[in-house]
Amino acid sequence: MSSAKVALVSGANQGIGLETARQLAALGYEVFVGARKAQEGQAAAASIGAKAHYVHLDLGDPASFRGAAALVEEKFGHLDALVNNAGIGPDAGMKPSEAPIDLIRQTFETNVLGLVELTQTMLPLVRKSEAGRIVNVSSVLGSLSLNCDFAAELGSWRSFGYNGSKAAVNMFTVTLAFELKDTAIKVNSAHPGWVKTQLGGEEAPLGVEEGAKTSVQLATLPPDGPTGGYFHDGNGLAW
Repeated sequence: MSSAKVALVSGANQGIGLETARQLAALGYEVFVGARKAQEGQAAAASIGAKAHYVHLDLGDPASFRGAAALVEEKFGHLDALVNNAGIGPDAGMKPSEAPIDLIRQTFETNVLGLVELTQTMLPLVRKSEAGRIVNVSSVLGSLSLNCDFAAELGSWRSFGYNGSKAAVNMFTVTLAFELKDTAIKVNSAHPGWVKTQLGGEEAPLGVEEGAKTSVQLATLPPDGPTGGYFHDGNGLAW
């Protein structure tokens, strides 16, 4: 088994995912750049350099999870960091009473069920790491505490599909962290911040460099680092 540090980032062809992969590669990780479209994924990997490797990964296609796991196994034999970055928000800004059920279903299929099944598929490889790290990219919009505060400045970002999916991701984080509490594996949720991406929009105050920071921190936690937490830039968030 290779002694290299190995990471896999889903949705890494652009935005926060691409920058997360770039920062991990800069720290010496061999990084698998997960993307649905080969041309975009290959271009993203090439932009990072020799330590980046494109892998086909589509959260709507579980067969791609198995293919990705087989590739990681073949090349390195283990996985040190899984960053579940890929996600969608088609109902963002829509009222819960008006959002089409198909959009809500699509959001949960991708953001929750796809993320869970990908993690389950990769977990045997993470177990082979001396200190595996699983990072679930959530959002402060998944905080029940914040959504319960009607005075909170969420603006129109009170959609059920996206916010609800991120709350479910947070629940997966804490339940999986509990399951793995007696191992060296750490599982945490990351809030990137409001970042200039396709979803965040140009009015967002943060660039992708800052947006990737929390995921990278959690993917590279020391042995005494936290598990089962919800963080932004080193600070804990209210569930």
